[in-house]
Amino acid sequence: MRLTQWTDYALRVLMYCAACQEREQPVTISEVAEAHGISRSHLTKIVQQLAAQGLLDTTRGRGGGMRLMKPAHEINLGAIVRMTETDFDMVECFNAELNQCRMSSHCRLQSVLSNATRAYLAVLDGLSVADLVAPQPAAGQGARVSAQAMRWVPGLPQVVRSI
Repeated sequence: MRLTQWTDYALRVLMYCAACQEREQPVTISEVAEAHGISRSHLTKIVQQLAAQGLLDTTRGRGGGMRLMKPAHEINLGAIVRMTETDFDMVECFNAELNQCRMSSHCRLQSVLSNATRAYLAVLDGLSVADLVAPQPAAGQGARVSAQAMRWVPGLPQVVRSI
């Protein structure tokens, strides 16, 4: 399964906003577009959809921008992917109207891929946007979070926070 560019960019916007939650000024579309090398006009459409879905609070004009409408740990990754992706048909036989496969009655591929898709979405359902921007534990620390400052990740703002 491959995510569309739309979903990829939507996740980047949400992650960027999550990484900037603590700062005073809101995130701008131009800022995210420049950080990721994305068309500003394309990003504007994505931000409008995220705002319409109640994920972003947007303010127009000077001093405007966008912020997450709820804490990043409350924004479920699986829900975002389901909202932004339009097609989870991995193979032709997933869609009864378009299915022309002559093996459908004797094939278990559809059931195997259907299980794989459910497992894929189940993993995403267990994650939030906050999980995507949280610092990873240092080697040998297991699930404990390092007390060191968060390392800069390309495409995310260079905000150094102590944990």
